[in-house]
Amino acid sequence: MSDVVSPVSGPESLRVYVNERGVSVPHGSVAVDAVRALFPDLAADVDAGRQRLTDSRGLPVEATQALVGGSIYRVVPVRDRIDAEATT
Repeated sequence: MSDVVSPVSGPESLRVYVNERGVSVPHGSVAVDAVRALFPDLAADVDAGRQRLTDSRGLPVEATQALVGGSIYRVVPVRDRIDAEATT
């Protein structure tokens, strides 16, 4: 019997959710990678700053944030704020 202990390995991918759709992505992926796996056009908009990511609570998330299994992301449009002085 060998005294060598092999490391415990987990799944090769992480399961996350983007706009209510589940997707599995490799470990080491970032948030926008999950978007890209499901919605390439939306990921391009995130990269260009036309869309942004939020978590399940609606709080902003960096597109380059490392993924954690079970995370929920939403892709939402970036809205320009109206300058208060321009409306007066």
